[in-house]
Amino acid sequence: MTTLTPKQIQELEGQLKTRQTQLLAEIRNELAQSGDQHYIDLSGRVTDLGDESVADMLADLEAAHLDRQINDLRDIETALARIKAGEFGQCAECGDEVAFNRLQAYPTATRCIFCQEKHEKEYAGEGQHSL
Repeated sequence: MTTLTPKQIQELEGQLKTRQTQLLAEIRNELAQSGDQHYIDLSGRVTDLGDESVADMLADLEAAHLDRQINDLRDIETALARIKAGEFGQCAECGDEVAFNRLQAYPTATRCIFCQEKHEKEYAGEGQHSL
């Protein structure tokens, strides 16, 4: 059970909804500007194989950026669902509270800092850290 106050939850929910709105706008904008036509424009300007590989790389980077935005949006939707279910702020691993200051910095966090560090050591390796 989380000890977050209703005011804290409301603050975090506001942050999540604001970011959700921003991401949706960014995704819509990128989809409207990109798509196949953008790749055709890039590849239509190439004059040699080196330029073609640069065009391919740019298209891949745009796709990776869009994929990251979509994953962030999914995380936000999951966090909003946890708020609705009364499970927000509870560590998915141990059930303890996720600290409010951690949630302020990273509102989609699903683990307390202890479990997150443990997870990173087990799965991401010593030199790699994530939120």
